[in-house]
Amino acid sequence: MKYRKKPVVIDAVQFFDTSESIFELGEFIDNQSTRISYADKDNPKVTITTLEGNITGSVGDYIIKGISGEFYPCKPDIFKKTYEKVGD
Repeated sequence: MKYRKKPVVIDAVQFFDTSESIFELGEFIDNQSTRISYADKDNPKVTITTLEGNITGSVGDYIIKGISGEFYPCKPDIFKKTYEKVGD
C-alpha cells in the first residue's frame, strides 16, 4: 500500500544562534521549557521539553509546531522537501 501525507499548514521557525532567533523561538513555543546548550560552543543545541521527553535540535533546524500543539525539530533539507511557504 502507498499513502500520501494529508495537506496541512504548520507554523515553524528556524533556529539560529542569535539573540533575535532565541527570543523568537521562546515566543513561538510560548516560553515552554527550552534550553540552549553551549557544551560544544561551536555547535549550540536547543532542547525543548515535551510530553514525550526532551527533544534536541541544532542550529539551522526548523522548530515545527505540530497539529496537536507539540513542538519538534526538523532538519533543513527534510523541511524543504516536505513543506513550502504559504504566507507569513
